[in-house]
Amino acid sequence: MGKIAQSTIKYLIEADFTAEGLVEKPDIIGAVFGQTEGLLGQDLDLRELQKSGRIGRIDVDLREKDGKTEGTIYIPSSLDSSETALIAAAVETIERIGPCEAKIKLRDVKDIREVKREYVVDRAKEILQKLMKEQPDADALAESIKGSVRTSEIIEYHGIECGPDAIEAEEVILVEGRADVANLLKNGIRNVAAVGGTSAGRSILEITKGKKVTVFLDGDRGGDLILKKLSRIVRIDSVVRAPDGKEVEELTDKEIFKALRQKVPFSEAIRKRGRSARAEQIEAEPEKELSYAVKSKIKDILDKMVGTRAAYVFNKRMKMIEKLPLTQFTEENQAIRNAEIVLIDGSITKEIIDVADRAGIEYLVASSADKKFETTKTKILTLDDLNNTQV
Repeated sequence: MGKIAQSTIKYLIEADFTAEGLVEKPDIIGAVFGQTEGLLGQDLDLRELQKSGRIGRIDVDLREKDGKTEGTIYIPSSLDSSETALIAAAVETIERIGPCEAKIKLRDVKDIREVKREYVVDRAKEILQKLMKEQPDADALAESIKGSVRTSEIIEYHGIECGPDAIEAEEVILVEGRADVANLLKNGIRNVAAVGGTSAGRSILEITKGKKVTVFLDGDRGGDLILKKLSRIVRIDSVVRAPDGKEVEELTDKEIFKALRQKVPFSEAIRKRGRSARAEQIEAEPEKELSYAVKSKIKDILDKMVGTRAAYVFNKRMKMIEKLPLTQFTEENQAIRNAEIVLIDGSITKEIIDVADRAGIEYLVASSADKKFETTKTKILTLDDLNNTQV
């Protein structure tokens, strides 16, 4: 039978039916063709119209209930409105389906073009609103271009991402991740390097050898932990902190330079944070569990990830760093070097755990995991763990 091109459909006839017994789709379609044959003359015979492509493939949704069959018949039409109306009325004359008495009642004749027009108008409004919001001024464009040029200057030195002057400069500024490097580069600071969660100890030693070392930390407890870990690897001269609650990657140019002007010697930074008592407490106490809010967010994201076969990479605040196909979850991938939490669609395998271990990732989370491969460095969590652990 002929097929109707989707683009030529003008109307869709929808008719509800009830049959006093159990029937199947071929019975219903046969009744539509057989009991309307000759009713409207040869020019509107359904078989001929379908052969010529003016009536499309008839479809049926059906269900059985209490020994009866009910459902809906769908007939796509490229005929004009009057001819389509005649076909719709003819379908209502059907009195039997297979061996069973039946009743058919027209539900609707939809103008497909009107549905498309409504979609086009609504979509056009969305596009226009977006265009109006995104109109940049000349200053913003110029600044964006400058920022892009500067961030494109990020280089890699023995696995550490850094600015172009970090290797030769007499002083190097250490930050936590690539986004921090990009923000400082955007604002003209080129002697900066990302420690990547302090997992690349030998490379950090190489890049800081013979230099004055300044550490630029986020304004939260995570900054304290980074400072503690770095102090075990390199000699730190000065410490700079972002304002409380802010990350280096989100600071404005004024905030960056104000913070740099307020840098303090390492010994003073330790005293300000109560090193004599507080740091010992930090070393003694175990890492805090994920908060209830973070666990809830993780469960929501895992639900949406089903079927993606992907790894979603986050920092400690559950801020998205990257989405990766599982095939790209490897040590060579730059995106996982600053990761704290990684969500996996599927089961966590030994290979995934090994990569996470070597990258210094704190949490791996998935719907299930092969627990016999669990390590002491990376904490493995499943949906059962998230649902059962007390917060």
